[in-house]
Amino acid sequence: MISRKNMGSPSPLLLITLVLGVCFATYNLATMVMHNRSISKLTIYNSDGGIFVDPIIKMPESVRKLKRAKMPFHVALTATDAPYSKWQCRIMYYWYKKQKDLPGSEMGGFTRILHSGNPDNLMNEIPTIIVDPLPAGLDRGYIVLNRPWAFVQWLEKATIEEEYVLMAEPDHIFITPLPNLAHGGYPAAFPFFYIKPDQNEKLLRKFFPEEMGPVTNIDPIGNSPVIIKKELLEKIAPTWMNVSLKMKDDPETDKTFGWVLEMYAYAVASALHGVQHVLQKDFMLQPPWDLEIGKKYIIHYTYGCDYNMKGELTYGKIGEWRFDKRSFLQGPPPRNLPLPPPGVPESVVTLVKMVNEATANIPNWNAE
Repeated sequence: MISRKNMGSPSPLLLITLVLGVCFATYNLATMVMHNRSISKLTIYNSDGGIFVDPIIKMPESVRKLKRAKMPFHVALTATDAPYSKWQCRIMYYWYKKQKDLPGSEMGGFTRILHSGNPDNLMNEIPTIIVDPLPAGLDRGYIVLNRPWAFVQWLEKATIEEEYVLMAEPDHIFITPLPNLAHGGYPAAFPFFYIKPDQNEKLLRKFFPEEMGPVTNIDPIGNSPVIIKKELLEKIAPTWMNVSLKMKDDPETDKTFGWVLEMYAYAVASALHGVQHVLQKDFMLQPPWDLEIGKKYIIHYTYGCDYNMKGELTYGKIGEWRFDKRSFLQGPPPRNLPLPPPGVPESVVTLVKMVNEATANIPNWNAE
């Protein structure tokens, strides 16, 4: 038993030891927070800025909720003058205007980058800049190959006030106001399950040499949706264009990657410049595979939605009820499309309702 008379004031040595221990612990915590803010490709954020996966440490709540100045981004999409592209652009622009000024939005200006080389009948409806297509025959029927070349020209020609750019597509619909999901020098991108650099190392080594590091340095993304600093995109875009053309020129790569070739090219070009993206699962949903809206920001209606009247997905077979953008290659869908039958997921119902609202309110909808 220790008596009180033996408990004197703590020795100076003990005090110094305690102070050093506290300083060391504080240093370690600060180091971990700084490391955590240095976002890696493995870190996946949700719409609230919280982390789904972090191999090091969960970001402290106080850091996660740090307030920042508003960072507007310019919305840019590439398009052609084909009817199929035009009706999608009109719907996309309608929802951009509805969401742009709502609380939580950091959307800035908007540009349709028209790579047909000539004006069309939407010039007065949608802010548009005209750029040249690739020389005849160079895209070999793969129209998307014009996208990187269009961005290269736009970045050279346009005066863009915003520091950031969102690369979007005509078949995107803004469900809710979109904030800037990028984190400083780290662009934000949506992770696509079918972009698999680690499973295509042999092909990718033709364009991403071993001295650049492992192929896992290549993000599992495409160029859209991506929010990126304009100065970074200005560096990446020419490389993206050149890698796309080289991939198309390589028969093995062209055959393997097919319609996602240009997506791989953007991912490779970014990695060649040492740029890694914050992977944002909440960035986008893709009906019919994503069932709920949740806290997602964009609907991407690239897949056909086919159901029987019981509300069951027919998996590759034309359903009794369907919505597929490819059904309207020659002109816009009619107004007031029938809603899906009971039991169809929320994502599909929301998509059709949003298309119907846009077509009901866009003047001269049937104009091609």
